[in-house]
Amino acid sequence: MVNDVEKRWSDPKMFRHAAWYVGGVVALTALAVAVLELATDPSRAVLVFVPGAVLLVGGIVAFVLAFRAWRRRGAWPIWQGAGWFLFTLMIVYLAIAGGTA
Repeated sequence: MVNDVEKRWSDPKMFRHAAWYVGGVVALTALAVAVLELATDPSRAVLVFVPGAVLLVGGIVAFVLAFRAWRRRGAWPIWQGAGWFLFTLMIVYLAIAGGTA
């Protein structure tokens, strides 16, 4: 039986995969911001919510991957951490972008 509270879970391959995934989502978000900034007169709502939506979808997919890893009895907390990181980044981005004039 797998002990879910064990803190010594280690899966370097899964960690690298999750790190590359998070990096890809963050790069895609930065690309969305850059493209929207270069657009001719982008709406403020579009500039706020499109990159936020990219981070939201990225976080949801990370949680789905965490569930799939849990079903395989893998190191699911790695993906759960990736999902929470992307959700936190989304909240920070929305707070900063939504508060600018």
